[in-house]
Amino acid sequence: MNIKTKLTLAIGVLVAMIVLLVSLSIVNLQILTATEPNSPAAGPGLQRALLWISTIGGFCIVIGIFMLTILPSYFNKPIKKIIDGIKDIANHNYDCRLNLESHEFAEVSENFNRMAKRLSDYHSSTLAQIKAAKNYMETIINSVKEPIIGLDNELTILFINDEALNVLNLKREEALQKPAQDISMRNDLLRRLIRELMDSQKDNKVSKTEPLKIYADNKESYFQMKYMQIKKSGNNNSGSMNEGYVIMLKNITEFKELDSAKTTFISTISHELKTPISAIMMSLQLLEDSRIGDLNDEQKELAQSIQDNSERLLNITGELLNMTQVESGKLQLKPRITKPIELIEYAIKANRVQAEKFNIQIEVQYPENKIGKLFVDSEKIAWVLTNLLSNAIRYSPENGRIIIGVRQTDDNYIEMYVRDFGKGIDPRYHQSIFDHYFRVPGTKVQGSGLGLSISKDFVEAHGGTLTVESEVGKGSCFTLRLKS
Repeated sequence: MNIKTKLTLAIGVLVAMIVLLVSLSIVNLQILTATEPNSPAAGPGLQRALLWISTIGGFCIVIGIFMLTILPSYFNKPIKKIIDGIKDIANHNYDCRLNLESHEFAEVSENFNRMAKRLSDYHSSTLAQIKAAKNYMETIINSVKEPIIGLDNELTILFINDEALNVLNLKREEALQKPAQDISMRNDLLRRLIRELMDSQKDNKVSKTEPLKIYADNKESYFQMKYMQIKKSGNNNSGSMNEGYVIMLKNITEFKELDSAKTTFISTISHELKTPISAIMMSLQLLEDSRIGDLNDEQKELAQSIQDNSERLLNITGELLNMTQVESGKLQLKPRITKPIELIEYAIKANRVQAEKFNIQIEVQYPENKIGKLFVDSEKIAWVLTNLLSNAIRYSPENGRIIIGVRQTDDNYIEMYVRDFGKGIDPRYHQSIFDHYFRVPGTKVQGSGLGLSISKDFVEAHGGTLTVESEVGKGSCFTLRLKS
């Protein structure tokens, strides 16, 4: 019920009460007249009473009619203007003003206009700030020399810098505020970016893919893709809400070229070193041949030192060659059906001399009846086990023991593990030890820092994993997991 209806109803009730009062007065007079009909003063008095009552009643009726017709419109017009003004403010029309001349609404009009002016000033200043901030952000994004693409939750392109437009071979008007999935129907590169973005969100982790090779600016360029999900913090119950995504492409062409040059250099040097090292070792064998002549103790010690260092150099060059094969993508696997015990026996045989030197006992745990077979490149996996066992011997105390074993899992995988009881590895370095050339700080044992990284590459090339469990002071356990 609006104000006009309420006011009309109130006035109508007032008029009805006045009419009722007049009617009651007439009834009372009639009763009075009927009580003393023969009184000489009854006639003129009754006439005067009726005249006054009629006059007053008519006047009340006139006033009531006036209030019913004029008074509602007097209040309704300014109220309607106020309501219209509030609607304008709600629709962001902050320039509207009220001009109510009546005394009753003058203060309301003044306060309304003051509020509208403040809202207008605030809106103007805020809009200007938003535009300035938007231009500033666009300038920053365009100044970045790496391709950047911003998407909302519906995969509509919100912003894209000039580098991204150049790489995608698009014009700004073709991409901005357009659905990325529609554009990807005719753009192979964007289609791949969107597909990998969706795959990374399914896995709920940051995508880590192979470098993307793109032909742009009349040359081949390599980019590392990275995806970020933009989230807005909600209240305590709703948590964070997804607002969109950002796709970034980091140009790694220069690093790729340097890495390729490094790989080529290492491969060349390794090949060149193998020939003289082999010649040195062959010469040592001739020197140790008694048919040529016996060596004295000092000469034998010197020959043994040369042999040890030559073998170390030969191992390093072998590791470098393996690394270059992995990095250049030229790693070739020659898989065949192999029993895990054959790989373990090979690793033990290769490290027997080293284990006997430090009086280390190697225990084998192999439940033969429960272990299946592997379809792997036995040479590569044997190399991995040999390297793991060699590391375990070097980091174990003298007169210690090492466990090398195999177990079959319920999900049809075979796990081969090497456990030592040495000083262990700090958890901070559990991931870093698989990086090229990394060595745990404070390590005094000699090594190139390549063995574990190459081992991990060999295992992953077979679709397996190589992990470590270690605690300082309690030793380490490296586990190689492969499909049975």
